[in-house]
Amino acid sequence: MLAIQLSATPKGNGYQATVTFPDGVSISSAETYPTIAEAMTAAALKLLGMPQRLEALDRPEASATS
Repeated sequence: MLAIQLSATPKGNGYQATVTFPDGVSISSAETYPTIAEAMTAAALKLLGMPQRLEALDRPEASATS
């Protein structure tokens, strides 16, 4: 099973959003957000903005590596 992790970690006076893909690649926001909810929403929106990455998850070779 493939898993994409959305997370929020403390940074400065807020939280930074991160998207982690099954292959270990992580993409973090440059911005910080005042709440965990806002950081998680930003991570989800960032993920939706990467359709090529999401489409790659459906390729047979993506399933073979997990």
